[in-house]
Amino acid sequence: MSVNIEWQDQHGRWHHLQSKQNQTDAYRVAMRRAESTGKRHRLVDDSGRLLELLDS
Repeated sequence: MSVNIEWQDQHGRWHHLQSKQNQTDAYRVAMRRAESTGKRHRLVDDSGRLLELLDS
């Protein structure tokens, strides 16, 4: 299973950041980036289902 990391811009649009094979690693990367940028990030699986929503 592939996990996509996406971030939300100031207009509410979601942008693809990167894909990971490991969900734990994807969570760690997204959380670190959400804290450093102050933007909302989410983890989405291959079928488009939301796995996690991360706020700073």
